[in-house]
Amino acid sequence: MESKRQVKYGKQLQKDLAEIFQQDPSHYFGSSLGTITGVTVSPDLGLARIHLSIFPISKAEEVFNHLNNIKSEVRLKLGKKIGSRVRIVPELAFFHDDTQEQASKIDNLISKLHIPPAEEE
Repeated sequence: MESKRQVKYGKQLQKDLAEIFQQDPSHYFGSSLGTITGVTVSPDLGLARIHLSIFPISKAEEVFNHLNNIKSEVRLKLGKKIGSRVRIVPELAFFHDDTQEQASKIDNLISKLHIPPAEEE
């Protein structure tokens, strides 16, 4: 269970990271579309887990490899943005949020089901 402080800090990091990514999206995501779906923060606020949804899904691995290679650059930009408000700029860890893809697969399976109408009594 996250504390109010962790939740508030996570939301602020999500907003700040979104602004950083919006400045030059092609640098961070290439030709893909990336969306920050959430940020969770460790209790000591030293680690931020950034959950991203990437479209098209086929490019996700490539995007995450690139983001992990430039993680220090992203952290530096985040530090310049929030440095006056925090003691420590958190380490960043990027995770793939495939919730949308899973929901799409489930919708697709449900739409293919043939359910006969209920019999009247």
